[in-house]
Amino acid sequence: MSQSLTNILVHIIFSTKDRQPLINQCVEGQLHAYMAVVFKECDSPALIIGGTETHVHILCSLSKKNSLSKVLEDVKKSSSKWIKTIDPDYGKFYWQNGYGAFSIGFSGKIAAINYIKNQKEHHKNKTFQEEFLEFLNTYQVNYDERYLWD
Repeated sequence: MSQSLTNILVHIIFSTKDRQPLINQCVEGQLHAYMAVVFKECDSPALIIGGTETHVHILCSLSKKNSLSKVLEDVKKSSSKWIKTIDPDYGKFYWQNGYGAFSIGFSGKIAAINYIKNQKEHHKNKTFQEEFLEFLNTYQVNYDERYLWD
């Protein structure tokens, strides 16, 4: 084959450090838009970004040129620096060290988009920890809960 063709959809989840409720409505849209630009610059466009005050969900089309860890390193580092320039109140804004990433087949794309769109509704009855553990169990990811939360 003379070219490399991919369509790798990834549902990514990560929180603010210690799940601090720092992503308020005033900054949420700007933060998501900024993150979308960084994803695009990493050749991994975000199809949707959503979340709550404590965490984000992203559905992206992963680049064939960059690893997921490199893309997320760039997104987290850049967005953390950017948000600190918005207001002194964000001076202690940090993302958690890790992340969850789950492969999504093309047939699951619409369901993933709708899930991310409805984050605020989901979290009326479920904590971030409960949601994240459900993802780990659904996707059969091995983990040690002693090291899961930072």
